[in-house]
Amino acid sequence: MAAKIKVLQVIPRLGYGGAETGCYDIAHYLPENNVKSYLITSGGELLKFIDKKKVKVIRLPVQSKNPILIILNSLIISLIILISGINIVHARSRAPAWSCLIATKITRRKFVTTFHGTYNFKSKIKKFYNSVMVRSDLIIAGSNFIFSHIKENYSEYLNDNKKLLVIFRGINTDYFDPSTTLETDEDNLFKSWKLQIGKRIILMPGRLTSWKGQEMFLEALNKVNTQLGNEPFIAIILGSDQGRDLYKKKLIRLSEQHRLNKQVKFIDHCKNMPLAYKISDFVVSASIEPEAFGRISVEAQSMQKIILASNIGGSKETIVGNKTGFLFEAGNSDDLSKKIIEVMNLEENTIKQMGIEGRKNAVKKFNVEKMCFSTYSEYKKLFN
Repeated sequence: MAAKIKVLQVIPRLGYGGAETGCYDIAHYLPENNVKSYLITSGGELLKFIDKKKVKVIRLPVQSKNPILIILNSLIISLIILISGINIVHARSRAPAWSCLIATKITRRKFVTTFHGTYNFKSKIKKFYNSVMVRSDLIIAGSNFIFSHIKENYSEYLNDNKKLLVIFRGINTDYFDPSTTLETDEDNLFKSWKLQIGKRIILMPGRLTSWKGQEMFLEALNKVNTQLGNEPFIAIILGSDQGRDLYKKKLIRLSEQHRLNKQVKFIDHCKNMPLAYKISDFVVSASIEPEAFGRISVEAQSMQKIILASNIGGSKETIVGNKTGFLFEAGNSDDLSKKIIEVMNLEENTIKQMGIEGRKNAVKKFNVEKMCFSTYSEYKKLFN
């Protein structure tokens, strides 16, 4: 039966984000289970890694919010569905989801959406635009937090004919594995980032944008210095400003005001993220608005690193409190500084044990195989 299933995934761009990597992973998982895999996207960095023998890739401007292009895309997608015999269409963002909704109505195919974020819905127009993500036959929430968000804010679009469920996002725990990094590579990264031996390394990954909490993180570091003195750490803020150069300048000024400029390093990009985690002592995710999932938290645990994360959104679902990491009050620099000091004072055996438990948690609950299998199982139910 599975041999007849043909799945088309549609995503604006295939970059390195959580939604994109999930799409990429499922696209390659399906052919291994005798399902034909199709992908429509406008482009992106991950495209060059797609195995074209396994996945049929079609380029369309599905990133556009232009209503005319959305309608035009829907007609082209309808033709692709009919010509290729697609059974299931899976959209992962709002603009392409509108095109897919129209196309699946025209062709009478099953429609799946993954609700990847909370999305801004301050106006009725915005909420209507977002509602396309709950107009499908199957709605996948990436966390219990997103599941609750949909129930609370989009209940008018839900009915007994729609299925809403949680499938946690997965990461490649074989890739994020501390045993796979080479000591020479670790030394080289240490040198290229000009890190001091003997200092605790605190890693804060994530793009530079205000809601990720970099300002609050710097405030917390200043309080750690006030408490402990003698500059006991190096903090790495790892992420691109993605054109938000004013925000990055603001962060640099703030670090200078707090005399942290010798302790805080701003790194735009790291090609080998497992290596960045490996050389750090612990990891911070300081978002002041809810994360839909909490990918950084899961990656850190998979790399056997203690994670400190805000107590909101999907992040708090990924941590086993005081066993694999610690939660702090979102936006509270006092609480974060206390947690940083607490971790810095932990005994080596405790740090090691928490790392082992973190790895177990990531592999058991958030591995990519589990996510792919759960999604594939739902496709089969829809098809049958």
